Amino acid sequence: MTNSAPGDLELVRLFVNTWDTEDGTDAIAEPAGLAAWLAEHGLLEAETRVGAAEHRRAVGLRDALRATLRGHQGGGEQGDPEVIADASQRARLQLRFDAHGNTHLEPSAPGADGALGRLLTIVHEADRDGRWARLKICASESCHWAFYDLSRNRSATWCDMKVCGNRHKVREYRERRLRA
Repeated sequence: MTNSAPGDLELVRLFVNTWDTEDGTDAIAEPAGLAAWLAEHGLLEAETRVGAAEHRRAVGLRDALRATLRGHQGGGEQGDPEVIADASQRARLQLRFDAHGNTHLEPSAPGADGALGRLLTIVHEADRDGRWARLKICASESCHWAFYDLSRNRSATWCDMKVCGNRHKVREYRERRLRA
């Protein structure tokens, strides 16, 4: 039930999935949990502390990204642009050129704000190359897991057809039988 995203976009998918709707668990429920998650994924030095304000901003960014991913299902929903703009400003995103003359956004802020900025640069790169629109939120009300749409026509609705898709079809079948 993963449908991992390619390359660094997997970090964004994992970040969004720190909130598990089905289990009701939050891997970054407190600042120490956020610091540990960011360090575990190579976005922050292990000894770096995360404050309460940084934690609130990280949770807000996660929620804004999650809302944007729900919009990728065709609902037009978008995450709070102010939250995303604030996170990119705090990260001090800067345009840099590599040795080949290609541009890249890089955060220059230290700590958690810089780590969140790194996630935003991954989103930006994925949007530029077309992968971003394939990252979606499962339509199942009990799931809402972020997944990468591997379907040829980009029409996947559920993170796993065998689990969430099957539950949905069984529910619809039962409803039709009750009405008949």
